[in-house]
Order: sequence, then C-alpha cells, then structure tokens
Amino acid sequence: MPDPRPARPRAPETAAAHDRVYRALRARIMHGELAPGEGLTLRGVAHSFGTSMTPAREAVRRLAAEGALAVSASGRVATPALSNERIEELASLRALLEPELASRALPRAHFALIDRLEAINQAVSLTIQRHDAIGYIRTNLEFHRTLYLRAQAPAFLALTETVWLQLGPTMRALYGRLNRKEPPPHHRMILAALRAGDEPGLRLAVRGDVTQGLRMLRG
Repeated sequence: MPDPRPARPRAPETAAAHDRVYRALRARIMHGELAPGEGLTLRGVAHSFGTSMTPAREAVRRLAAEGALAVSASGRVATPALSNERIEELASLRALLEPELASRALPRAHFALIDRLEAINQAVSLTIQRHDAIGYIRTNLEFHRTLYLRAQAPAFLALTETVWLQLGPTMRALYGRLNRKEPPPHHRMILAALRAGDEPGLRLAVRGDVTQGLRMLRG
C-alpha cells in the first residue's frame, strides 16, 4: 500500500550544502581544473567540500545531467573525454549561440561595458604571462559572459554555459597546445566592433574566437 504521507522536504542545510558543492564543482570543471577523463569519487567530493555523501551525490547527479560529468555502467564518475566529433559539435554550438548573444548585446554595449571588457582582457594578458591555464580559462569566459549578460537573453546564456561546462576539461588541454603569449587576437576585434557598432563584424569576431582554438584539437 502506498505511503499516504507526503515526502519530507530536504532539510535547508542539506539543500544549501548541495547547492554549494554543485556550484563549486561546476566552476572547477568549467575552468579546466580537472583533466579530460579524470575520475571522481563521491567520498572524495564530499571530503573536498567538507560535506556528507548526500550533497556530493546530488551535485554529481546534477552535473551528470548537464553533461559535465559522465557516469559509466559500473558507476564510475569522470569528466568527459570528448571525441573529435563531440568537440566539433560543441564548437558548432558555440558558433551558433555566441554570435547571437553578442549581436543582442550590441545595442546595450555602452562605454562603461567596453571599458570593463578592456580591463578583463588585460587580466587575460596577466594570466598568460603567469602561464596560469586555469586563470586564463576563467578570465576568458568572464570576458564573454560579461558581454553576453547585456543581451538580456537568459535562455541563450544558460545553453551557452552548459556548452562551456562540457568543454571545460578540453579547454585545459587546448591551452597547453596553443602556447599563448598574448590575449586572443579576436578579443581586439570584438572590442573594435563594439566601439564601431559593427554588428556583422562583431558576429564574425565572436565566431572566430570561439571556434578557432577548438578546431586545433581535431585530428
């Protein structure tokens, strides 16, 4: 006979712990702190964030649903090791989503926003000088997200962040291959297009920025 009692809601502290673990682990994956195919254990996640197993399990389940983690038939949890075809697919998604976000942001790209993007791009330069791969990925994504927030298109941005999340470990591998010594050249093109109000030029610059590097990983 079914239990007529309503399911008990999660205790507030458990819900808060789950959200904290989810957000922190999500940031680690998105910023390339974990390598492609790197394994995780629920016990290790719980210990790392000072929680019980339940918040760790819920955070891992949520990230797996977003494609940030892969769970094998045996229950092994790992970051995705993307095939060439999957990298190409995600690069194509970035090429569709991000130029559209930039285009929608352009009418709201006031001088203060452009100044802020210039400052972030300087921070990108500093991470390159320090050979800080994680800092580079984080500030590079901050550059894009700061612009895209002006689009006021939350559904587009949520989809874009899901793609970033799936690509995080791969972006770390890409950083090592690129051996950058200066900020991405397309950032300067993006800034110039924003100043000029050049919508076609902005789309082209964003598309080039988000796909050029990823396509180096194929083959």
